[in-house]
Amino acid sequence: MITGELKSKIDKLWTTFWNNGISNPLSVIEQISYLLFIKRLDDLELAKERRSQRLGENLENPTFTPSQQHIRWSHFKNIDDGETMLQIVRDEAFPFIKDLGQLSKGSTYAKHMKDAVFLVASPALLATVIEQIEKIPMEDRDTKGDLYEYMLSKLSTAGTNGQFRTPRHIIKMMVELLAPGPREVICDPACGTGGFLVAAAEYVRELKDSEGGRLLHERGNLEHFNNQMFHGFDFDATMLRIGSMNLMLHGIEQPIIEARDSLSEDHAGVEDIAVCSRMRYSVTSYKPC
Repeated sequence: MITGELKSKIDKLWTTFWNNGISNPLSVIEQISYLLFIKRLDDLELAKERRSQRLGENLENPTFTPSQQHIRWSHFKNIDDGETMLQIVRDEAFPFIKDLGQLSKGSTYAKHMKDAVFLVASPALLATVIEQIEKIPMEDRDTKGDLYEYMLSKLSTAGTNGQFRTPRHIIKMMVELLAPGPREVICDPACGTGGFLVAAAEYVRELKDSEGGRLLHERGNLEHFNNQMFHGFDFDATMLRIGSMNLMLHGIEQPIIEARDSLSEDHAGVEDIAVCSRMRYSVTSYKPC
């Protein structure tokens, strides 16, 4: 849970966007998410570089080529000229993350980013936001997840497309009733921001065997967790992007988030593409398969 100083920093970041004309909560979350994702790519690259240096090995499959070093967060955050920083982020770094499908084949994130738009047009706004994000501790998964959950809590009322945020304690109760195991497939047919899937992921992470070891660390379980376990459907492009980023920031490498209206007659014949834990529901009719 986010409290105290960290909560104040996030509120300040939110207010910064609001005061600069980006007042739609979904738009604010999207823009922050893009910047967090750019920072995450650089953080992962820095970790790989440190590891290769310790082992005395060459860096394999680098995310950034030698000619792209200037679009890394750790580089452009130190640029004093706001115009230059904006040009790099808007015209190079942001298009780079939109085209990440070339590096991560089949990534639903890359697919949903196709129509994404970077709304930060002011050099002063971008410089302020980057400075504020730098002051937010983002070293571990829990902090990133709590940060995202707190931002999503600002969607507490229905949006223009009818989005509702289910209270966290209700989601937690639903997951505990379903009690998913580490090799099951979990689907939310109206996933929105991915809150149910995130709660399910946290539940599975805590599962232990009779000797106290985490079940997720058993052979094959982690690969299943990262690549095949989590499926979500929604028909709103913004929610698909936010849901994908939310799951990735919670440590799920390849969530399968698809554009689909689960109640549409067009999908009446689609069954068992994904199942809701042990309940094995059809994704369209919600009748037992």
